[in-house]
Amino acid sequence: MTTDDPEAAGPPTPTSATLSSDTLTEDAVPASARPRATAGPKARKRRKASALERRYARLGWLFASPALLVVAAVTIFPIVFSVVMSLSNVNVTADGFQLSGFTGSNFSLVVGSARWQHDLWFTVIYTVGTVAVEMVLGTAIALVLERLKVGRGWLMALLLLPWAMITVVSAELWSYLYNGVYGLVDQILAPIAGHDVNLLGTPVDATVAMGVADVWKTTPFVAIIVLAGLVMLPGDVVEAARIDGANAWTIFWRVRLPLLRPTLAIAVMFRILQAFGLFDLPFVLTQGGPGTSTESLAMLGWRVMFQDLKFGPGAAVATTTAAIVLVGCLLFLKVFRAQVGQEETV
Repeated sequence: MTTDDPEAAGPPTPTSATLSSDTLTEDAVPASARPRATAGPKARKRRKASALERRYARLGWLFASPALLVVAAVTIFPIVFSVVMSLSNVNVTADGFQLSGFTGSNFSLVVGSARWQHDLWFTVIYTVGTVAVEMVLGTAIALVLERLKVGRGWLMALLLLPWAMITVVSAELWSYLYNGVYGLVDQILAPIAGHDVNLLGTPVDATVAMGVADVWKTTPFVAIIVLAGLVMLPGDVVEAARIDGANAWTIFWRVRLPLLRPTLAIAVMFRILQAFGLFDLPFVLTQGGPGTSTESLAMLGWRVMFQDLKFGPGAAVATTTAAIVLVGCLLFLKVFRAQVGQEETV
């Protein structure tokens, strides 16, 4: 049954032909038909600022390019050349040496050597031990310097004297002190021991003696870095902890030490890089002895390359040492960032 009542049939369905201008929305209007919005003053200012920043960036790269070229020539090129040499057959001739062909035998020869493994463990143990002692002593000295109101500048100047001294010179100084005949250490310990004391004559004593000389020289460096971090700490946080009744030890352990972690991380990174490249102290004090007990990886690379004239294995020693340092630093940074992230989410 049909009906002719238009109301009973329901409202008519609009079609594309019957759409009026009132039913058109912004989405139905083609993008080409929309009026273009003119850029406001803020947008123009941002464009000008970005253009100026790009110009300053290009100018900065232009001024920094000479220094970058020097760094590339002095640092990057020797590293790349050392890697290439470690992966090549090196033939020593009367005119120098020649690289011929690719090989991995240099690394297999080095890594499989018992001497390389011993030097690696000695370098790792020496680095961990000296850096740990330096961090503790340096932090303690920095805390004392922070509380000083008078004479801090003079004490800092005195602290910097060992650090400013050339390592070879300080090693010669300690060699006189450790001398088993006329050294000051022998004069002090001989009456107690009943005989002359030669600290550089046994492996353990020689390692400890080298560590003492290293700690004496590099602890001021750690102290200055930690002192700079202590000075930059916010005072209101410490004051709030003091008002809450926390004692000095609690404030240091719970408040100041977590805030000092970025500074301590920088100090540890620098010291690991320096200590793992140990060469001057054993070269002057012990020559790697007794035997090879105090020989570091840097000394091994020097002996293999310049004494034995085995340039390929010597370059492999240097390359593996650099790779170990790089991996160790990356792992340290990863652990440090994870700890900082956990503290921020707590």
